[in-house]
Amino acid sequence: MKRILITGALGQIGSELTLKLRDIYGTDNVIATDIKKNNSEAAQSGPFETVDVTDLNKMVEIAKKYNVDTVMHLAALLSATAEAKPVFAWNLNMGGLMNGLETARELNAQFFTPSSIGAFGPSTPKDQTPQDTIMRPTTMYGVNKVAGELLADYYFHKFGVDTRGLRFPGLISYVAMPGGGTTDYAVEIYYEAVKNGKYTSYIDKGTYMDMMYMPDALNAIVDLMEADSAKLQHRNSFNVTAMSFDPEEIAASIAKYVPGFEISYDVDPARQKIADSWPNSIDARAAKEEWGFKFEYDLDRMTKDMLEKLRQKL
Repeated sequence: MKRILITGALGQIGSELTLKLRDIYGTDNVIATDIKKNNSEAAQSGPFETVDVTDLNKMVEIAKKYNVDTVMHLAALLSATAEAKPVFAWNLNMGGLMNGLETARELNAQFFTPSSIGAFGPSTPKDQTPQDTIMRPTTMYGVNKVAGELLADYYFHKFGVDTRGLRFPGLISYVAMPGGGTTDYAVEIYYEAVKNGKYTSYIDKGTYMDMMYMPDALNAIVDLMEADSAKLQHRNSFNVTAMSFDPEEIAASIAKYVPGFEISYDVDPARQKIADSWPNSIDARAAKEEWGFKFEYDLDRMTKDMLEKLRQKL
């Protein structure tokens, strides 16, 4: 990667990935794009262009303007929001992805887009979910992710586009606010712990989901994109994870650093249904074997860092 175009650069992943890549590859070599500009550091610290990912001509125009060799396509509607707006989600998530792939094909560029544990469904093995397994999601977001993995594979085999991707678990960050995902409770709980010392969870007790702290997720993206292409067998759908916990366990971790912290429950049936369709834990051996995936943060280390950073932020 030398000159990188990022779509959805002001979202949860993009707002941090943009800054990390600028640190590594140089500020002027990372072009952030989103549907509108804001005052965030990602938007203000280097090149920024307003791009609607459903507009292929605009994407190609901007990519050629900066002569990019890598396209990182992050623009998407997340799980809970996509379920509320399924037609809009299909048009944005799949239309935008197709345009991103076409842009990469036009410029002979590397291509990255994230997949998700949302690609799995109720019939997928729940514990230590294998890299290669049945995938029959019951959400529009999940359908988009499965279709996206297949589409990226198609562009690799059909057109030779160097496509790569990760199946992310829930991502936890102190930088960007949650954006409509089912796992957002695991971010909100830290904010409420710092502000109020208590949290009401919309996910029920005993509901395990895989999670990862954002610094590990960003490192995984860079490591995958820099990996030897010849060693990548799965390319667009590597399982990655760092931890699996339920609401009680994250609350217990927080209570070690916020004495008296309390959790209660007011379950959201829509998001709970999505969570119940996802794995309890996934197997990331393929990522470890094919490109050396690793993580640094377990639950308690993440909790300590999240609370320290949020106290500074808030």
